[in-house]
Amino acid sequence: MPNAKNSPIAAASTPSSNRPSGRGYNGRFSRFRGRKMVSDSIHSALACDDILTEILLRLPEKHVFKFILVSKKWLYLICDLPFRRCYEMQWGTHTRLFGFFVCNLLYIDRPQGGLRRPRYEPALPLLSTCKEGDDLMSSGFLRKLGYFIDYSDGLVLCGRHPKNYYVWNSVSKYRCLLPQPRKHYKCLCIAFITENRGEADGDMVYRIVRASCECKVDVINTISIETFSSMTWTWKQSTLVCSSYFSLSPWMVGTVIDRVIYWFGTYRSLAIYDPGFGERSINSIKLPVGQLTYDYEDSILGESSDGLLQYGQSGKMGLEIWILHKEQATVTDRYEYRWTLRHRLSCKEMSKQNPNSGIRTKEPQVLSFICRDSESVFIRLGSNIYLCNIRSKTLAVIPYHCDGVSIPWDSCKVVPFFQKIWPYSPFPDPSNTFNN
Repeated sequence: MPNAKNSPIAAASTPSSNRPSGRGYNGRFSRFRGRKMVSDSIHSALACDDILTEILLRLPEKHVFKFILVSKKWLYLICDLPFRRCYEMQWGTHTRLFGFFVCNLLYIDRPQGGLRRPRYEPALPLLSTCKEGDDLMSSGFLRKLGYFIDYSDGLVLCGRHPKNYYVWNSVSKYRCLLPQPRKHYKCLCIAFITENRGEADGDMVYRIVRASCECKVDVINTISIETFSSMTWTWKQSTLVCSSYFSLSPWMVGTVIDRVIYWFGTYRSLAIYDPGFGERSINSIKLPVGQLTYDYEDSILGESSDGLLQYGQSGKMGLEIWILHKEQATVTDRYEYRWTLRHRLSCKEMSKQNPNSGIRTKEPQVLSFICRDSESVFIRLGSNIYLCNIRSKTLAVIPYHCDGVSIPWDSCKVVPFFQKIWPYSPFPDPSNTFNN
């Protein structure tokens, strides 16, 4: 039977004069008390969201993702959008290529009695490049989305023109049906803008702009647009005044950089619309004329690594990439625009660096830029998709599969789908329900 005098409780109540001296007792008690004080201070620090956030922001991604298993509170904090954005500002955005969305323009721009999509052909084909893409294809969920239109910051805009539109959150897998537009446009182009987080429910705030591709020239050049806002959940119609005579190219998706929309226009023009500050005008500038691509067949828009608009065009001789610079005019309050050539890559140069690519016998088609990347571009040669490094002039084939679906490349828009690598929390804020 243990002696009660030797128990920790009894020893703690023993007068100091009768306690054992030296390292035997005092050392053990001091170490115990020291460990407890350190443990309490660590627990207090980790219980503070601000301190915990500062600690997590200093850790690499692979360690941060492991900490979502600690508790629901840590899971919610790491998955919270403000924390994710602060982390991406410090460490950069990490994404993974899930595949390529394909949109067949023949079915979207289908006149009455025109070509119909066969039932066996999916409305939203995905050229999958990874297991997650394969799972998305086999789930059958893409059949509920209609045709692909655009995506931004993890949100996918899809639907069936001109009435039914969906916004699908590719992280939470939540699909939202939007109210039907009020205006009917026979031919239109569209833009998808994502903005800051909404305070009400924590969702991404977004806007959708539909623009008519018929320009009225009877009195003044105007373009009718209709804008949907997720904050008001309504469509609002307005009229834009054109700086010159032009019309927008139908069924094109605008490129958005810093909330400014860039659309392709007719007669080799580029339309620029800034919906901020209540502006009701749309400007038009001429696209550059290249040496290798004067007879270009394909063109794309994207955002460069320095946040500027980049324009790419490809033809039989090769491809060229231009950058648009915006400068303040000296006399008026308007801006002046200037194109500069950033890259020129001929088919002969690519063939020399990639002798097995078959580029000598096949004309390259430029498909898409990578967001905020000025060194790489996706191109197509036959049925193969390559990632082209412009500086090294090398081609890396991108393996994909599409369940045997035949792709009519000449009439399709092919867009890479990058999924952000970040965990998602299905739980509400735990601070409102329990304490960890």
